[in-house]
Amino acid sequence: MTLHRQQVFRGAFFAFILTFVSAGSAAASKHVSGSVSVAVIVLIQYLICCIGMIPWLTQCSLDNFKTQRWLEHLIRGITGWACFYTYYAALDHIPLVDATLLRTSSPLYVPIIAWLWTGTRIPAIRWIPILLGLAGIYAILQPSGVTISWWHLVGMVSGITLAGSMVATRVLSSTEDTSLILFYYFAISLLCSLPAGITQWQPIPLSAWSYLIGIGLSIYSAMWLYTKSLTYARASVIAPIGYFAVVNSGFLGWLLWDHTPELKTATGIVLVISAGLLAIYIGAREERKALLASSQ
Repeated sequence: MTLHRQQVFRGAFFAFILTFVSAGSAAASKHVSGSVSVAVIVLIQYLICCIGMIPWLTQCSLDNFKTQRWLEHLIRGITGWACFYTYYAALDHIPLVDATLLRTSSPLYVPIIAWLWTGTRIPAIRWIPILLGLAGIYAILQPSGVTISWWHLVGMVSGITLAGSMVATRVLSSTEDTSLILFYYFAISLLCSLPAGITQWQPIPLSAWSYLIGIGLSIYSAMWLYTKSLTYARASVIAPIGYFAVVNSGFLGWLLWDHTPELKTATGIVLVISAGLLAIYIGAREERKALLASSQ
């Protein structure tokens, strides 16, 4: 096996483990939300993530915290926080697989947000997966076939805000160190979590603490795994593997809560996943063309 293939395999392995960590974290949040408010879950999650940054902080000087991209860090932190807040809120009211799918639909919104933010033109071919994915999301938003589920809309917001976070991270990564991006993300998200977390704070059952600590550690681990996977393999390789989280969530939802998707929901899931994979393929092809053009 060549060195390149070994690196791709390692990247794919880290990404695959990430899908289990993400699904497990979501299931734990859905389970514990019956006794702990979403605001408190998010607050404790980011508090644990900030604590996880302490080893890096002890090795830093004040110069390491300097940045000229305060606005981008602020957008990254707020959208990242909003993504988890709306995702956990949706999990409390809709099946695990539905919420996870709506969150992982973020690649569909990335071109639109990038166009609004940076003015990057959306090629005509990119509208195909966008429209296909939106058709799938529409099917998921109406699981009963009668009225739109508002909590499914909240889950959709988690995908939109995740896309905003992804675009902000892409902009920041051109000039900022990965650890610095994570530090400001965790710190800003923690600050966003404080008002609601403090006002909704209530005594937490002892049995819930193991889940809360597990959620915080899993989110920190997820960030590490995601970064590590991209160290070894391109995003076009890693992104499709993320849809295994939907499969894992579907299995956990069936196993723990006996959630079986309706036909319309299952159709929507197939459409969104197909659209996401198509969007990733188109993006990878455009990236290859750009690289070839720059090398000539």
